[in-house]
Amino acid sequence: MTKVQTIASLSAIAFALTACVEDTGSASSATPNAAEQACLAGVSRTTNNGDVVLLGSEFSQAGTLVRVGVGPNRAPWSCIAYSDGTTAEITSLTDEGSL
Repeated sequence: MTKVQTIASLSAIAFALTACVEDTGSASSATPNAAEQACLAGVSRTTNNGDVVLLGSEFSQAGTLVRVGVGPNRAPWSCIAYSDGTTAEITSLTDEGSL
């Protein structure tokens, strides 16, 4: 990790989140963009855990796929962010097995 940032409350969030950005060696790893911030906030809300890290993202006109690490072990989650600021498909990528 190279940077710790506090993400200001987005319209639906009344609390601050602490977000880290993983150092990918590229210049784009400095500050999460709006789509990444929306997913960091959404994953944080879903998991009830403010310890979220941006692992990466893939832009698409249809929606940006964002990968987020949660907690000290950086459990992987994914999220899709749309240009209108909404998010969808907040999903754990951890294989939890079948019941």
